[in-house]
Amino acid sequence: MLKEVNYTIILFYKFTRIANPDKFRDKQRAIAADFGLTGRILVAKEGINATLEGTTKNIKGYMKELRKQKVFQDVVFKQSAGFGKAFTKLQVKTRPEVVTLGVGELNIKKDTAPVVTAAKLEKMYQKDEDFVVLDLRNNYEVEAGYFEKTVNPNLKNFRDLPAKLKELEHLKDKKVVAVCTGGIRCEKATVLMKKEGFKNIFQLKDGIHTYMKKYPGKHFKGGLFVFDNRMLTSVEDTKNREVVGKCFDCQVECEIFYNDDSVRPSKKVICCDVCIARHKRKLRPAVPV
Repeated sequence: MLKEVNYTIILFYKFTRIANPDKFRDKQRAIAADFGLTGRILVAKEGINATLEGTTKNIKGYMKELRKQKVFQDVVFKQSAGFGKAFTKLQVKTRPEVVTLGVGELNIKKDTAPVVTAAKLEKMYQKDEDFVVLDLRNNYEVEAGYFEKTVNPNLKNFRDLPAKLKELEHLKDKKVVAVCTGGIRCEKATVLMKKEGFKNIFQLKDGIHTYMKKYPGKHFKGGLFVFDNRMLTSVEDTKNREVVGKCFDCQVECEIFYNDDSVRPSKKVICCDVCIARHKRKLRPAVPV
């Protein structure tokens, strides 16, 4: 009888000055390949951003190997269960930015907003404090799952945020907790928002993923959109998880994503099993990688 193989998916990032991104990229590709991992690693002068899958044994070995590099000694690896097919291959690339905001160089280490831990955020909810959650993910990500007290700026892409700040001016004197999947978008965005006069802004430390893992079924409703072949995860298996996504056509609760190719650029929509029969000519399964 064959022994069952368990898989793990990790996501991590680090803003740090990288003098030679191409050389750093090649080194990271070699390490990930040695452990047979698949996924995506982006490298830029500003740092690294990665999501990878492998057998649980190999992922543990990979994390141990990365810890030997000084740059990764304080990195937080967010882990969740994999299934062996989250990615089809390993892609390691250099980019101008590891997450694109398009406002030029930012001093993230010095100017990013103070953090609110998952435990602190949970206490804020329990005490019914006066605050809002600003979700900095793409609009379709928010549709599948979101925090209570969420303000959704309806971003098509993260790089749209600078143009949206005018619409968020009513939050400048409000207590705001910025959130995103793993934390990387918040670190960048809050630098910009502080410069633009948001006086009481914080960011959720290590992202929505960490909150969901620590407090499953609490104040985050629905599922967490992820950029791999899972599309959606509850992070931790929970019974009777609430579904908040709605079919774009009939509005019935569901959370199956499709790519709508009737518009350019193509966009992701949620569609139920009944409506997909009517829209199958313009919709195709949303498999991002």
